[in-house]
Amino acid sequence: MRKLVRFFGIAAVSLVTLASTPSFAAGRTDFKVCWTIYAGWMPWGEAKTQGIVSKWAKKYGINVDVVQLNDYVESINQYTAGKFDGCAMTNMDALTIPASGGVDSTALIVSDYSNGNDGVLIKGKGRKLTDLKGQQINLVQFSVSHYLLARALESAHMTERDLKVVNTSDADISAAFATPEVQQAVTWNPMLADLKAQPNVTEVFDSSKIPGEIMDMMVVNTKTLQENPALGKALTGAWFEMVALMHANSPGSTAALTAMAKSSGTDLAGFKGQLSTTALFYTPQAALDFVSSPNLPVIMTRVARFSFDHGLLGQGAPSADAVGMAFDKGVVIGSKSNVKLRFDPSYVAMAAAGKL
Repeated sequence: MRKLVRFFGIAAVSLVTLASTPSFAAGRTDFKVCWTIYAGWMPWGEAKTQGIVSKWAKKYGINVDVVQLNDYVESINQYTAGKFDGCAMTNMDALTIPASGGVDSTALIVSDYSNGNDGVLIKGKGRKLTDLKGQQINLVQFSVSHYLLARALESAHMTERDLKVVNTSDADISAAFATPEVQQAVTWNPMLADLKAQPNVTEVFDSSKIPGEIMDMMVVNTKTLQENPALGKALTGAWFEMVALMHANSPGSTAALTAMAKSSGTDLAGFKGQLSTTALFYTPQAALDFVSSPNLPVIMTRVARFSFDHGLLGQGAPSADAVGMAFDKGVVIGSKSNVKLRFDPSYVAMAAAGKL
């Protein structure tokens, strides 16, 4: 379940001094990556439990420890500080925390995108987006919810100036929506599913209307990956073996899904419900097609613009182009002299070609 805050921030920028001197030397054999509870990232924990990660690591002569942390933002902060070689995070957080903080990072695997996991709610039947005008709306400020709201308003030819955002933590959003004072909210699953199932609530916009814009990824330190390609191969191989098992419609896949459901605090039906609004790439080719698409730089340009407009690219960022991002076929957006986020499809391409 997406219980933990998935929000942008610039607090980790101060950690760049810690991360600027690589804490991991080339030619290492021991690596650590971290993840937190969310439907799209549960396969990492199950892959460790089933020995899939260790099998692939052994194939390449290394050891990889996959560590579950309890705080999402703290996991990114620890990665940014050099405590982990990789971390599961969203595309937006990868840009606004490690990349904006000066840590050159690579999106090794874009594993899925939100396809209805995030939504805008208004109390009352038959409501529409334009009913938000002049109203207050509760959400986690500077989060994927905030980004979703901005995109929703844009679709209705409105802006944030047309309403008032009230910062509300993910832990408090359900309780707030239960009060008569709160009539509008933006949130993610599992809170979203619970709130929109209530009587007289209308979901006026959800992330399926902006497909591909809220991504979940395994991000690794670029220098570490370049010096240790075995890490990229082992993680990529393990990931796609795990998701193939999930998709196999077999007793083994049912057992794996049931275990992931339990670990995330729900039952099998609840977990499958979360997966139904998560566009998980079950094959390397599907992931490769997504990350190689010319639409990906367009999406990340939007994300960079939102981040800059909300002060999330760090103090002194002169424009939305302050941080460079590299994509397939040598495409670069933003500053070519400050490329800090790379969508590198090479390892997924190896998996798609059966060369891992």
